[in-house]
Amino acid sequence: MRAAPDADQTQSNGIALVIVGLTLLLWEGIVRWRAVPVYILPAPSLIGQTLVGNWGLYAEATAVTLSEALLGLLLGTATGAGLAVLLSLWPRLERGVMTLAILAKSTPLVAIAPLLTIWLGFGMTPKIIITALLTFFPVLVNVLAGLQRADPAMLDLFHTWHSGRREIFRHVRAPSALPYLFTALKIAGPLALIAAVVAEWTGASGGLGRTMWLAYTNLNLPYLFAAIFILAFAGVMLYGAIVWLEKRVVFWQPTSPF
Repeated sequence: MRAAPDADQTQSNGIALVIVGLTLLLWEGIVRWRAVPVYILPAPSLIGQTLVGNWGLYAEATAVTLSEALLGLLLGTATGAGLAVLLSLWPRLERGVMTLAILAKSTPLVAIAPLLTIWLGFGMTPKIIITALLTFFPVLVNVLAGLQRADPAMLDLFHTWHSGRREIFRHVRAPSALPYLFTALKIAGPLALIAAVVAEWTGASGGLGRTMWLAYTNLNLPYLFAAIFILAFAGVMLYGAIVWLEKRVVFWQPTSPF
């Protein structure tokens, strides 16, 4: 008999924790065995001590970076999904809009971020814009694909009922696009954290990116790795939250077991 989904989930989580734990133990053992200097590679135990000893600093920096990442992800998702809906309703605009979107996607963030910092200052606004620029393209491409790949049989059925464009969009195209939207979010979510950190490197008054930059300039690797650990954990939690939401919104199809 097949195990219940909750049991499978618990088993998968347990295996993941064991793998992560063994990796950290191996890291700790190699550093101690080879007597690796702290300024080259700190041991996980030292990184943990740094996190505990400076929890207030890291909590404040994490709150800033998460706020920038989530607001940028929300803006990027709204922009990408909105453009996808527009292009599905007026297909003649697709070539022009997609050309502009590809140009924006192809422009390096490290070239845009300093300009936005100069124009908009060291606050959260340029970081949110950079995050939105990085995350809107996967949403645009995936949602547009979902809208265009609605079930032809359902479309024909609604056409025989003389349904309007709004009814067809609500009952056929939108449900078809939802799985594609969550696929895009699982890509864009972790990218939002990366974008926020990269934007903070170009100039910021707070955040994990600024903490990492200061630690790097002073060769303080325990502080640097502590911020990296927080970012990695935040990325895993954000991905897990998106999967959790997907299971409840797109309940009619199987989702990732993560």
